Amino acid sequence: MNKINPGLHQQPLSITNANIKPKSKPIQGESFKTVFENVSDEGVKVSKHAQKRMEERNIQISEKQWEQIEQKMTEAKEKGVTDSAVVLSDAILLASTKNETIITAMDRQEATGHLFTNVNGTIVL
Repeated sequence: MNKINPGLHQQPLSITNANIKPKSKPIQGESFKTVFENVSDEGVKVSKHAQKRMEERNIQISEKQWEQIEQKMTEAKEKGVTDSAVVLSDAILLASTKNETIITAMDRQEATGHLFTNVNGTIVL
């Protein structure tokens, strides 16, 4: 009584190109590698947390200093440093060189007496 009828579902399914719609248009032009390199060359990112801390503590970093920070973070990353403390004359930034991101910031006065952990490199500017 509860037998499966093998002839019931043996009609061939008709699939035509008209029934298949592409999910998105293919990307023309630049290769993935080129696009990835352009995105990753945008420089050092500043996390929302670090940006908030810099604003709260009135930490000002010049364009020249950002260029130095970026250069030294790249250099540190090439040497295997993944997390670093960037020491400036009036501030200390904790950074992920691995992700090219500033994680947090504090002024030198506030940083005095603090112990920084999970840092495997220091950049002094």
